[in-house]
Amino acid sequence: MNEPWVLHVDLDQFIAAVEVLRRPELAGRPVIVGGRGDPTERAVVSTASYEARAYGVGSGMPLRIAARKVPDAVILPVDHEAYLEASEKVMAVLRAQPGTTVQVLGWDEAFVGLETADPEAFARRLQEEVLAETQLHCSVGIGDTLVRAKVATTFGKPAGVFRLTQGNWLEVMGERPTIDLWGVGQAVSRRLSTLGITTVADLAAANPGDLVPEFGPKMGPWYAQLGRGDGSRVVDDTPWVARGHSRETTFQRDLTDRAPIEDAVRELAAHVMEDVASEGRPVIGLTLKVRYAPFTTRTYARKIPETSDPEVVLAQVLDLASKIEPGQAVRLLGVRAEMTMPEDSRKGHTPTRSGW
Repeated sequence: MNEPWVLHVDLDQFIAAVEVLRRPELAGRPVIVGGRGDPTERAVVSTASYEARAYGVGSGMPLRIAARKVPDAVILPVDHEAYLEASEKVMAVLRAQPGTTVQVLGWDEAFVGLETADPEAFARRLQEEVLAETQLHCSVGIGDTLVRAKVATTFGKPAGVFRLTQGNWLEVMGERPTIDLWGVGQAVSRRLSTLGITTVADLAAANPGDLVPEFGPKMGPWYAQLGRGDGSRVVDDTPWVARGHSRETTFQRDLTDRAPIEDAVRELAAHVMEDVASEGRPVIGLTLKVRYAPFTTRTYARKIPETSDPEVVLAQVLDLASKIEPGQAVRLLGVRAEMTMPEDSRKGHTPTRSGW
């Protein structure tokens, strides 16, 4: 008998795999993609092939450190257009499956909702079709909620299929640390541990009300729900709408003087407002991201009255920039503008607040 299922399709080492498709001679070699492909510049790793990951290279690692870990790695520049093109081909394969609903999460992952009596067989057929059409491998997590499907994928990598449901959730996840949960980072994991909650089983058994003093009336119960793997079971194909736009830049030499810092902020704000203008929605919030040398990051944020005026936005961003610690060396700046959301946009589309 057919039952409703959620599949999470995650392309394996996606960016590296796209680069190997373009350069077949790189197959089996450690490949690192990041920045402009120059490890002497300040940039971070976007992705690494499994061969490079075996040496401890991971996304977000400074490129120069990655190059030090794997001296014979092939280091390539990021090519957004190539990855977008490959992603669109994969999503087209997913959408072509009869009776499915596809919710795209990013370049390399999507939820697929369907009814079937044999989700494993469907998942394997899907893998075969994606491979045949795009030459890319994917892993598939099967679940009865979005959360369980997403977590299941980690057990299917690479190129495998794994099922997580209410029936085996605690058997598989119970003894794992809370940081292994999708949506729990290091900070939240540490805060949970102060409450005596260190494993997924601990969190699943927690009284949601006991988490409210630490995490608030919304996030407290949500973390307890996450520990059980519960949540939305509905795959929503409503087109995703950006809540905001951001731009950032890493300087090859640290900035210390006020004038070049303000010039950089002006340039970033101008680019962000160009992106915002294409949306046709006013700005309601601003965030300035500052990374001080050697690697300490601070954010300065505020809500503002609705405006589409670039000059008003710039004045607000420059006011935020006045909070930058004088004399401190700045290695990165970023500006983000948050916009009003359309009435018909997908609600709760981030992995917080019970769903997407």
